[in-house]
Amino acid sequence: MRHTIALLPLAAGLALCGGFAPAAAEPASFPIVTRTEDGAPIPRSAGLPYAPGNLPDRIVLSPGADPAREMAVAYRTDTAQAESQAQLAVSVDGPTLEEKAVLITGKAMPVDSSYGPALYHQVRFTGLTPDSVYAYRVRGAAGWSEWLQFRTAAAEAKPFRFLYLGDIQNGILTYASRVIRQAFHANGDIRLVVHAGDLVGQRDDLDHDDEWGEWNQAGGYNYAIVPQVPATGNHEYVDVSEADGSESRRLGPYWPAQFALPANGAEPVKATTYYTDYQGVRFIVLDGTAAIDLGSMKAQTDWLDATLASSKANWNVVLFHQPVFTCARPDDTKEIKAAWKPVFEKRRVDLVLQGHDHCYSRLTSEAGREASAKARADGSVQGPVYLVSVTGSKMYRLNDRAGSQPDRVAEATELYQIVDVEPKRLRFRTYTASGKLYDGFDLDRTASGNRLSEIDEPMLAARMCAGETGPDGGRCVASGK
Repeated sequence: MRHTIALLPLAAGLALCGGFAPAAAEPASFPIVTRTEDGAPIPRSAGLPYAPGNLPDRIVLSPGADPAREMAVAYRTDTAQAESQAQLAVSVDGPTLEEKAVLITGKAMPVDSSYGPALYHQVRFTGLTPDSVYAYRVRGAAGWSEWLQFRTAAAEAKPFRFLYLGDIQNGILTYASRVIRQAFHANGDIRLVVHAGDLVGQRDDLDHDDEWGEWNQAGGYNYAIVPQVPATGNHEYVDVSEADGSESRRLGPYWPAQFALPANGAEPVKATTYYTDYQGVRFIVLDGTAAIDLGSMKAQTDWLDATLASSKANWNVVLFHQPVFTCARPDDTKEIKAAWKPVFEKRRVDLVLQGHDHCYSRLTSEAGREASAKARADGSVQGPVYLVSVTGSKMYRLNDRAGSQPDRVAEATELYQIVDVEPKRLRFRTYTASGKLYDGFDLDRTASGNRLSEIDEPMLAARMCAGETGPDGGRCVASGK
């Protein structure tokens, strides 16, 4: 069944949240309704589970560029709540938060979704005290949300833990939710979540609003109390037909509504590129789709180089969707490899976190696994560590290079990654959906550069399909790419 995109007029209120719409990644100024070839709408989830209501939902916390002093929240209501309002208070230990809470207002963006008109609200919390606990709540026409609590980052380098998720995209609520919940349940005090793109499918079998509803439900209140650091994937974009009949892409309407991100990115793509400095780590977020398809490669590359050059962080982590080294596709992503890999190496990036391939790969040497092992044995400095991972249910077969180039791979396996940051060490651990350790390494900072150590901990054997049989003994759910 082929799908087409119907473009419908949208109220001009998108301009209310100015600063989200650079040329190359401009949000679509229309709602997106996915239809079958005969014009019928693709079925939504049963009933109306994701219709906007008179109480806030889809509450997502984001870090500012300096999350020690700034956070932001985005949330959704029906159109009865015209004002964007939050109350913020320094957390106390009794039920009196409202006594000293400050009312903060923001901006609203209308989105005419398939479930009816909604308002997405964004409120920024500034002038915060580092390493302090705050509570906030947001308003709908029927009243306030529950109080939600977050801690600002410390002003200096200090140990913390973050969660890295690959493509959630498919089976969002059915399958990916258990992985996300397992990560939070088994690993206390996660302070940040980074997403490597394709948070939703957006062009597949569900209505866009359904998919974003499932994404929010999968993470639940965790997304409202732990800052989210998302990168766009190709599925955050929608296909559009230009006036001359050509096909192009445009950033879908939910991205700039759902995330109140720092506005410090590359000039043409400030909606989807940015950085945030968290306790000794500079997280730099790029947009591979806009770089490859929409002409922003040079602008992003220049901005990446300048942002790395100005970094005073102990560690630099770069996050984007399409991987430099692919574990599923026949060829590496040549445009990104040519433009960004030299910058990563010149500026000595520590981790490169990616998605897109729906398999797992950890790669430290383009020359291959044996060369990487020899370099470690010789005590040589290691360059960037390139990671690809997947959280949702869509899986691709490993390519021919996967058996010899990456240090570790997996096929047909849902995963999450926990990274513990210290001033001179990164501890990276990969876990399966049921919480079993699958991969891990320590990255130690020395005066001459990083040294990578494989961990000496019990891990699962390599998970790969054997013909049509999957690693769990059932059918292999990975398809060729």
